[in-house]
Amino acid sequence: MKVIALVLAAGRGARFGADKRRATLADGRSLLAHSVERARAVFDEVRVVLREGERGEDLGLPAACRIVVSPDAAAGMGHSLAAGVASLADSQAQAVAILLGDMPWIELATLRQLAEAASASHIVLPRHAGQQGHPVIFGRDFWPALGQLTGDEGARAVVRAQRDRCVVVAVEDAGILLDVDTPQGLK
Repeated sequence: MKVIALVLAAGRGARFGADKRRATLADGRSLLAHSVERARAVFDEVRVVLREGERGEDLGLPAACRIVVSPDAAAGMGHSLAAGVASLADSQAQAVAILLGDMPWIELATLRQLAEAASASHIVLPRHAGQQGHPVIFGRDFWPALGQLTGDEGARAVVRAQRDRCVVVAVEDAGILLDVDTPQGLK
């Protein structure tokens, strides 16, 4: 089954104090480039949601990544997610993996495991040590609801409303819980 990845990278990252997407990891790559490369290694196609006026090449993203602009990104993650999902109208994928651009430590095996659990009619939720993490994979049945999101809550409301259609996948990967909010988070 075809699963497309949508990497959300349009937030301001105010707690970081600078553009965290450009922060350099130990291997010399930027935080965002690393996260996108992980997604590209597993998913059939990767689209990256950026703020209006930004270009993928300016952030070190490969030309193979389709850039989706979120004109209302400043109003919250829900707007960015809705813009990204709206771009999927031309996709034949049956599910979309929602990845966050500030989570570079998710293992490739974990991404593959989650993609294998995907279906058009389910939401796949990864869980490690009793905690739910990212990415969450939404079957195509849920794309209309995702396209209506606003504000800063993201897709939590869709997950809550569809609990009976959620599949929890237990993983041994703490990377599903690790995002970068401050410079100290890079260590």
